[in-house]
Amino acid sequence: GSKYLTVIDVTGVHFVLVQPCKCEGADSYHKQLFQAKLCASTFEKPSTTFTFTVLNDFLWDNLECGTSGMNYYSKLWWLTSNVFPHLVPISLLYRELLCLAQQWHLLKLLKWNGFQQDTDQPSQGDLGLFCMACPQPGINVDLTEDLDEQVWKYTWTVVMDRNFKAEHMHEKRPNDQVWLMDGRGVM
Repeated sequence: GSKYLTVIDVTGVHFVLVQPCKCEGADSYHKQLFQAKLCASTFEKPSTTFTFTVLNDFLWDNLECGTSGMNYYSKLWWLTSNVFPHLVPISLLYRELLCLAQQWHLLKLLKWNGFQQDTDQPSQGDLGLFCMACPQPGINVDLTEDLDEQVWKYTWTVVMDRNFKAEHMHEKRPNDQVWLMDGRGVM
């Protein structure tokens, strides 16, 4: 019942022999991996997992440094074996990293916003974070003043990123987009 599992960590790509618990009442294999802080790339017959550490590290590198998925995985590739990097499979694991990073980000959003139970599903817009700077009547806009005269103060500007440009507005292949939240959050 033992088999090799490909584990991607911040220290590189590792191949580990794993024996799941098969006791009566034991959780499924992918749940056992998740409890061990390993996120499987598939639910049925997982053969590749990413540690929580590497998923968090990739999120922060991507957010703070703008590191692309390919550059991040290339770093892991070289960390694994800088002498024989061709022995580490890159293309398949890179695609799995990208898919799993999106799912990991969704799980983090659900956790940050208090949706950890299956029965408590977010509705449209519930995953959006509250913005103190955005004008919201009754919250940070005084409703007693004449809003018609002050409309210039409370005009919303929709931008795609913090630099007030819309580079990512037009996707190269819009049919390839996979939506994980179906309008329950904001971008």
